[in-house]
Amino acid sequence: MFDLMRTAVIRKEHFNAAHRLYNPDWSDKKNDRVFGKCNNPNFHGHNYELLVKLIGHPDPETGYVYDMKQLSDVIREEIITAFDHRNLNRDVPEFQQLNPTAENIAMVIWQKLRKRIDLQYELKITLYETERNIVEYPGE
Repeated sequence: MFDLMRTAVIRKEHFNAAHRLYNPDWSDKKNDRVFGKCNNPNFHGHNYELLVKLIGHPDPETGYVYDMKQLSDVIREEIITAFDHRNLNRDVPEFQQLNPTAENIAMVIWQKLRKRIDLQYELKITLYETERNIVEYPGE
């Protein structure tokens, strides 16, 4: 019998969402200078790619680190249903007072999933806002 080493499993998902990067405490000029076209008052959208990584030990009976169907269901219930085809600023409660930057979106995703995934698993979130703009949130 071999030693069951820690192994990572990764589930890839996709969602589309609109947002506006804006700090209400700043002037329009400062918001434009800092956020540029992402400060468009009419919002703009992204085709987000989401990678959810769980790290743990494979179960000796199933060989699974985590049941990927179960992981897919949790992501759909907590993230895709809440974020897909939504205006993050207006439709998602977590972003009512939090600027929906890619960094903050990844953090919120981690927080929502952490509540549903046992602490025995290390959880990391990677969010592709664009092909070239990628954020990783490894948790707290």
